[in-house]
Amino acid sequence: MTFKIGMHAGPQDLAIDELKRLWRYGDDNGYHWISVWDHFYANPLEDRNNPCFEGVAAMAGLAALTSRVRVGCLVFCALFRSPGMLAKAAVTIDHLSGGRAEIGIGAGWLEQEFRDFGYGFPALGKRLDQLEEALTIIRSLLHDEVTNFQGEYYQIENAVCSPKPLNPNLRLWVGGRGRDRTPGIAARHADGFNMPYLPPAEVADRLTRLRAACELADRDPAEIETSVNVGFYPGDRTPDVNPEGSLVGSTQQAIDRIGEYVESGVMGLNIALRPPVDWEALQQFTEEVMVQFQS
Repeated sequence: MTFKIGMHAGPQDLAIDELKRLWRYGDDNGYHWISVWDHFYANPLEDRNNPCFEGVAAMAGLAALTSRVRVGCLVFCALFRSPGMLAKAAVTIDHLSGGRAEIGIGAGWLEQEFRDFGYGFPALGKRLDQLEEALTIIRSLLHDEVTNFQGEYYQIENAVCSPKPLNPNLRLWVGGRGRDRTPGIAARHADGFNMPYLPPAEVADRLTRLRAACELADRDPAEIETSVNVGFYPGDRTPDVNPEGSLVGSTQQAIDRIGEYVESGVMGLNIALRPPVDWEALQQFTEEVMVQFQS
């Protein structure tokens, strides 16, 4: 099986023309996937005035601008939008992309954006409970003729999502680094499981936990695609995310580290690009590293 390499290119700290250039580059150069992320503030949060575009609109732009790659978001925060609204947005983007859309959902984590934009900041357990309800509703809206749901956080009555996605198997991802509940939520509700900025050994651990959770849920783990996002810091650039979950240093170091991810059992990897974009290093990665894993 070919190891899938994608690009995680968030809509922050870049003029929109530079972001569009990055998306076109990924589409033109053999990347399997491009995703945006869902924040109101650029992160790591240094200055709330740093530019950051909204995630749903950014993903729609990505879908319309590309023609080959899978397009997604890793991940939308379940608490920022109603599940019905997010399901309708996902279907719209799927039609814009010609059936290339996938949607990732998580519980959110950046406290200041939660509070500043009026969402409060519920405890992690409550955010995960709300995530699980949202996933149940979104899956039903994408596939069922009529959706009814009565939960603690959401009440849906006779909701119809029309049209349905062009891709009847539009993949629903769960994203997160948690050791316990997150793999369980993925096993019960997801078609994909993404682990951001974890080193290979921790990825292997989460995959073991995912398989155990699938057994409890009477689910075949082979039904769930898996991926990891890694920081991209070639040369002497200093990581601003977990360096153990990043590609750092030379071309050979990147090849070796990706090889460790392959051995962990994960199916794919997305390089997370943070501005300023080092175009020369990106081209070198495409020509000298990515090609090693495409055959």
